[in-house]
Amino acid sequence: MDFVAIDFETANSSRGSACALGIVVVERGEIKEKKHWLIRPKNMDFKPYNIYIHGIKPEDVKNKPEFNRLWDEVYPYLEEKLIIAHNASFDISVLRHVLDEYDIPYPNFDYMCTQKLAEKAWPNLQKYRLNYIADTLGVNFKHHDALEDSYACAKIALAICKERNINCLYHLIDVLKMSKGKLYSGGYKPARINEAG
Repeated sequence: MDFVAIDFETANSSRGSACALGIVVVERGEIKEKKHWLIRPKNMDFKPYNIYIHGIKPEDVKNKPEFNRLWDEVYPYLEEKLIIAHNASFDISVLRHVLDEYDIPYPNFDYMCTQKLAEKAWPNLQKYRLNYIADTLGVNFKHHDALEDSYACAKIALAICKERNINCLYHLIDVLKMSKGKLYSGGYKPARINEAG
């Protein structure tokens, strides 16, 4: 089972204000690599609420590269890979907006949302927030740290597959009657739960 878990943090409510990216690479069902980048947003407008959530301040990123300078390093982790994120609509939107900021073409990849996977796999959970599910699974992590959130996301996907004795996320979404999302050079298609299922 191969996939890449991602998580963005933003400086403000603008989806183009990415200030951190975490990536966890899973190969054959094992975590093989972890990457974390602090990002200088094009507009250095950090809002107090966002700082409160993730703890990243303007001074933490003032000497860091903007996203366009990181893209050559980030791109191979995404192109033609299966990407997962918790509340994927947010993270995929951040990626799209920050790429649009720099007129960078979208990469091509399929993606899935671990929040939606958990809703289908574990319908009796009280909540589906990342920290709640991770705590339920006994996963220790620091919430709202991009790398730690990516790690928790990966552990959730692995736990769902292990519980169902499935070793492929594409097989899992078939079983759960879900559809993958897709990002491609011409646009995107959101991940969704099939209503008939």
